[in-house]
Amino acid sequence: MIVKTDGIVLHSFKYGESKIIVDMFTREHGRVSFIVPMPKSAKGPLKKQYFQPFTLLSLVFDYRQQQQLQKLTDATILTPMPSLLTDPTKLSICLFLSEFLYHALKGEQANSTLFAYIQSSLQWLDSSEQHYANFHLVFLMRLSRFLGFYPNLDDVSPEQYFDLRAASFCAHPPIHRDFLMPNEAALVHLMMRMDFPTMHLFKLNRQQRNRCIEVALQFYRLHLPSFPDLHSLSVLQELWD
Repeated sequence: MIVKTDGIVLHSFKYGESKIIVDMFTREHGRVSFIVPMPKSAKGPLKKQYFQPFTLLSLVFDYRQQQQLQKLTDATILTPMPSLLTDPTKLSICLFLSEFLYHALKGEQANSTLFAYIQSSLQWLDSSEQHYANFHLVFLMRLSRFLGFYPNLDDVSPEQYFDLRAASFCAHPPIHRDFLMPNEAALVHLMMRMDFPTMHLFKLNRQQRNRCIEVALQFYRLHLPSFPDLHSLSVLQELWD
């Protein structure tokens, strides 16, 4: 069945001498892996530069549900986002988030609302010239809403603990070890208060920001089976003073 849809590149790697394997999150079919032949000349319809992480593509492929690797026949740039590839800071953010989504969205079915959230977030980052140091924090915490474990913010007050398993604040520590003390539970509440237009108002230094991302990853690891350590995290942690 020939399918036309949009896709977001998450990861790609070389396969043999003339092909690459590309993992994408698509609007209509969720997570899909493709085998893509690389042309020997620049005139071919599929170009290697299309398959950089977080490139937004318009796709045509022959969808076979039982096949592990789908055959991509055509791809064009859906929305150019040049600053994500040329700005070193934005590139570091994108490499981290694409690696994160590569693992977080494994097995994810079609979810057009989630696709639209990722797409609009990337477009916001591309258009921003400043005030995006907290982008990855906002992106990750709001992503949890689409994956089914968004923190419960009802009746939040100071001196509460945060139960990472239940994704909720509580007056007393739970009986298990997966919780945050009140001083760090406040970081979760802080991250949930942020959004893209206002996140620059929340002043965090590098140490605070890095602790926030560690807390967010700890939270995700409890809710996503076999979630690994991320290689790109160390680069992200060196950004901003």
